[in-house]
Amino acid sequence: MLTLVLVALAAGLGAWGGAKYVLRAEREPSLHSFLHGKLNLSTDQKAKLEILETEFAVRRRAREAELRLANAELAAAIETQHRYSPEVTSAIEHFHDVMGELQKETIVHILDMRAILTPNQAAIFDKRVSEALTEETK
Repeated sequence: MLTLVLVALAAGLGAWGGAKYVLRAEREPSLHSFLHGKLNLSTDQKAKLEILETEFAVRRRAREAELRLANAELAAAIETQHRYSPEVTSAIEHFHDVMGELQKETIVHILDMRAILTPNQAAIFDKRVSEALTEETK
């Protein structure tokens, strides 16, 4: 029984940690701050970026709410089943699906932001994105 509880707890913590990683990648370091502060955007670029940021913020908040719901589903499945059951597996898979969708939407958003940049700005941006994605591997 203790092993099953520990397995379920480890699965939940792994899923939570993965979500925190994805969400932290969006905030730390902020590509938005980098865009605004380092790339000398034109007025037109700033206006386009504001629209992209507003639209993405809505989608991100919705996905984060889905992640919280998926975590609650996992907690309920563990509490109800007290074993690594099909319900627990399903809840974990649901969480991973939502986390994957958030990551996909984040990447699309990054590419949408890149599309409004000049070639010189895009080269600087690309370097910063690459650094942000590989920081923890260095």
